[in-house]
Amino acid sequence: MLESCLDYCRARSENGWAKAVADCPAIADLRRLMERRVPPVVTDYFLGGAGEEQTLKDNVEAFQRVRFNPHYGVKCDSVNMRTEVLGHEISLPVIAAPVGSLRTLWPRGEAVAAAAIGKSGTICTLSTLTGTRLEEVKSATQGPCWFQLYLVGGKEVALKSIERAKAAGYHALVLTIDTPVAGLRFRDQRNGSAELLNGKLWPKIRFAPQMIRRLSWLMSFYSDGGLMDFPNIELPGGQPMPYADIGQQLQQSAVTWEDLFWIKEAWGGPFVIKGIHNVHDARLAAEHGAKAIVVSNHGGRQLDRVLPTLHILKAVAPAMKDLDVEVLMDGGIRSGADVVIALASGAKAVLVGRPYAYGLGAGGEGGVLRAFTILREGIEHTMRQLGCAAIEQLNESHLVAYPFGQ
Repeated sequence: MLESCLDYCRARSENGWAKAVADCPAIADLRRLMERRVPPVVTDYFLGGAGEEQTLKDNVEAFQRVRFNPHYGVKCDSVNMRTEVLGHEISLPVIAAPVGSLRTLWPRGEAVAAAAIGKSGTICTLSTLTGTRLEEVKSATQGPCWFQLYLVGGKEVALKSIERAKAAGYHALVLTIDTPVAGLRFRDQRNGSAELLNGKLWPKIRFAPQMIRRLSWLMSFYSDGGLMDFPNIELPGGQPMPYADIGQQLQQSAVTWEDLFWIKEAWGGPFVIKGIHNVHDARLAAEHGAKAIVVSNHGGRQLDRVLPTLHILKAVAPAMKDLDVEVLMDGGIRSGADVVIALASGAKAVLVGRPYAYGLGAGGEGGVLRAFTILREGIEHTMRQLGCAAIEQLNESHLVAYPFGQ
C-alpha cells in the first residue's frame, strides 16, 4: 500500500514538472526549473567547470560578444535547418553531446533523454560513464546513436564496450582525448559531493535538508534504485564498475594517438575525435582517420583558462577545408542564436550537453523535448532575421566585429 501511494505521488509530481517545462521560453528557464527540483549537490555536477570556472564563463561570453549583420528585404517562406553529419540527415544542426550521470537527474535518464532526442530528429551520443545500459538507450530512440568511449578499466574492458556498441547498432565511435586526468572541480570539492560515495551514513546527513526540500527528486531517485553504477564498463568477471570518483582511473587510461590503431581496428566504422583545441591536433585527427572532429574544451570542465571553443573554431575550421573531415563544435551554446553563430563561423553542426541536461532535470522527456524545441525555434527566428532560407547560406558575412571596451 505504501509503495503504491509513493508511486502515485511520484507520478503526480513528475507530471507537474513535465507541465512546467512547457512554459519555459529559454534554456536559462529550464536551468532554473532543474535547480528547483534537483538538490544542489547533484546539480553542481552539471553546472560546474574546472578551477574557478573562467573557461566555463568564457565559452558562453564568446557567443554573447558576437553581433549579427542582418540582410533585410529578403523573404523566407520557409527555413531549412536540415543537414547531414556522418551520413545521417538530421532535422536541425544540433547533436546531443555525451553527458555522464544523467540517471542522477531522472529515472532511466539516458534512455529517457534518448527517446526525446530521437523525436527531435537528431543524434544521441551516449557517454561511457552513464547509469543505463547502452542497449536500452539505443532501443529507446528512433534516431541514430553514437557511443563515446573512455578507456576506463583498460584495453580489454574498452574492447568489450566497443563490441557491445557495435552489436547494439551504434553508428559512430566518439573518442574524447582531453581527459589525461579529471578536471580540478573546486565546486564539487566545496559542496562535499564525494561524501555521498564513501558508504558511511553520518557524512550524508548534511545533505538531508536540501533533499527533503526536493521530495519529487528524492522519490524518483530511490524508485530508480538510488546510487547507480556504470553498466557500460564491465570489469573482469562481468560486474559493472561502481559509481565512484574515476579521476585516478582516467589518468591511468588516457587516450593517446597510438591507441587509435587498435581502437580503429576493433570498431571498424566511422569515428570522431572530441577535444580538439588547435589546428595541430585537428590535422593529427585527420591523419589518423577521423571522419569528424569536435572542437571542444569539455565545456570548461577539464583545464581552466584555455580558449573558448568559438575562438578555437574560427582558427580550426578554415584549416580543415581541404580535408575530408567534418568540423563540429561544442561549449557555451545556450540558444538558437548561438547555434547560428557557430555555423556561420565554420561548424557543420554543434553538440550541446548542458541545455538538454537542464531539460531532463526539470521535466524528464518533456524537458529534453522542450530544450531542443527552444533551440530549433531560436535558429529559425535568427535565420529569418538574417535573410537566410537554409543553413548552407550562413557564413561570416552574417557576423560583425564589435569594438567592446573601446
